[in-house]
Amino acid sequence: MHSFNILFPVYNEENRLERGIRETASFLTHYLPEETFHLTIVDNASTDKTEEIAKKLAEEYPEVTYIRISEKGVGAAFRAGVAQNTSEIVGYMDVDLSTDIRHLLSVVSLFEDDPAIMMVNGSKQAKGARTIGRKWYRNLTSKGLTMVMKARLGMQQADAICGFKFFRKDFVEELIRQSDITENGWFFIIELLIRAERSGEEIVELPVRYVEEEGGHVHVVRQTLDYLSNIEKLRRRL
Repeated sequence: MHSFNILFPVYNEENRLERGIRETASFLTHYLPEETFHLTIVDNASTDKTEEIAKKLAEEYPEVTYIRISEKGVGAAFRAGVAQNTSEIVGYMDVDLSTDIRHLLSVVSLFEDDPAIMMVNGSKQAKGARTIGRKWYRNLTSKGLTMVMKARLGMQQADAICGFKFFRKDFVEELIRQSDITENGWFFIIELLIRAERSGEEIVELPVRYVEEEGGHVHVVRQTLDYLSNIEKLRRRL
């Protein structure tokens, strides 16, 4: 058996944090009672009641840890979580549980059954995946960016953006050492995937069921332009 650490990057998640952590803890206790799990809340300097709720959860659940950092962005949160991680397997998922929590069973099984697997990459675009409630333009943008990354970076996976990724500890620490630690946003995670592919180690792409909540605010044009710029910067560094 391995120990697993699930990181939850959060920013102003007072309305979803408690439910997400409680449901995850309950699920793992019920379905994987023999495994050792840690749930790490990484707070990107929230200004609402996220910190208060997270500290309450950390007091109630011995497996829950709370970290607060001053930087915003999933990349910054992921690095901070990995820096304090002691578990053999570490990864992250969204606290709104938009990716079906049952996929954690597959993650555990994959790592337990095959020591050669270094990374499990959740995918909303792989064959067998199912996405519910996502706007057509978000799907179109994601597919377009994937095509660009395949063309410009040689990416092999069907999806780089899904917020459901898990790594073996030593492997992800080495990937982080190789990557641009000044990038705090989503693209840092994409760079980890590209470098993981180029390492030649075994990566499993896991098709997921993903439900997008109403009310999510993503600046599609700004985010797309940012990705395109970062894709070219990474291509020059590789």
